[in-house]
Amino acid sequence: MPNIKSAKKRVKTNAKERQVNILANSSMKTAIKKFEKSVKDGNKEEASNNLNIAMQRIDKAVNHNLVHKNKAARIKSRLTKLNNTISNQ
Repeated sequence: MPNIKSAKKRVKTNAKERQVNILANSSMKTAIKKFEKSVKDGNKEEASNNLNIAMQRIDKAVNHNLVHKNKAARIKSRLTKLNNTISNQ
């Protein structure tokens, strides 16, 4: 445990920020899984809605520096391609 007052504050703020980061990362992964499940089920409208939500969560993770922007672009591209396959069926 730190002795200096500012170090004690950093411990608290780091813990809060860690919780925010865990929430953003978890919600991104959940949104992606939800989208992939709706594509697998063949529900076009639900997949489209879940795609928009997944894109927003990915962008939020990029803003929190949880995911590199190139990785986010790669994930978004993969999800968009997956969405286009369900549109053509």
